[in-house]
Amino acid sequence: MTKERKTVIVLIDVQGKLAEIMQNSNELFKNIEILIKGAQLLDIPIIWTEQLPEKLGSTIECISDLLINQKPIVKSEFSCVKNVEFSDLLEKKEYNHFLLCGIETHVCVYQTAKDLINLGHDVELIIDAVSSRTELNRNIGIEKVISLGGKITTVEMLLFEKQEIALGDKFRELIKIVK
Repeated sequence: MTKERKTVIVLIDVQGKLAEIMQNSNELFKNIEILIKGAQLLDIPIIWTEQLPEKLGSTIECISDLLINQKPIVKSEFSCVKNVEFSDLLEKKEYNHFLLCGIETHVCVYQTAKDLINLGHDVELIIDAVSSRTELNRNIGIEKVISLGGKITTVEMLLFEKQEIALGDKFRELIKIVK
């Protein structure tokens, strides 16, 4: 019998000045905003992390403003999985399908993906919602995740996959969000 798929989006470390110097940062922020709004519409849970916010700054406002009634998991580890609060939440919620977005693709996003895959979970990188300071590092991070068995998707592909049908109020709202 196949285990029920329990999906969660993990938003990793889109913070401060570092976020602003990512490749294509404006497109990255726009795609993450669409992702969050779509996830909220479709009831996909989001786990949000911040890497040493006292040093790197808080999550950028255009994103944190959408995550009302939620607080980030503060971490010092590159891999979210190595953070006790994150790992405890995973165990409690029994998530097994992880959709990763954030920065940097070749560091925190990659190490989180690697550890989740090694634990036997399904992992997808939302490739239009991840970035690094250089295109090379972003591309290598994506390639390494794929080589470990991770998959890729895009913001729109993911949201329409979860929606499944082109009917109803949620579909009409989703169309407005992605446009």
